[in-house]
Amino acid sequence: MQQHIAHIALVVRDYDEAIEFYTKKLSFELVEDTVLSDVKRWVLVRPKGDGACCLLLAKAANEEQSSRIGNQTGGRVFLFLFTDDFYRDYENMQSIGIEFVRPPSVEEYGTVAVFKDLYGNLWDLIESRESGV
Repeated sequence: MQQHIAHIALVVRDYDEAIEFYTKKLSFELVEDTVLSDVKRWVLVRPKGDGACCLLLAKAANEEQSSRIGNQTGGRVFLFLFTDDFYRDYENMQSIGIEFVRPPSVEEYGTVAVFKDLYGNLWDLIESRESGV
């Protein structure tokens, strides 16, 4: 049996502002942006690299979904962005205004810092000790 996670839904306030953040600030690739209806689009972005998993940017459709924007995991780190050069990406992200809420630290698994996306979701930026991203 072979399985993999293809997409992770991320609830967003607005498609275009989310696309702008992920493609311009985090340098993700826009994989797909297909209009499904007057209010719904299928929007996939992914980090440059192996492309195994994409974020599905899902615009909140009601008040309950809107209440989850920026806090899909109750304040825990939600997503993990691995890099082949931690300090290159950390310094670049800081220079363009990405907010880091925990400074870099060296852990047994690698170098890590926690940042917020445009909605406040927490992410780990990680360079694995093995550096195989």
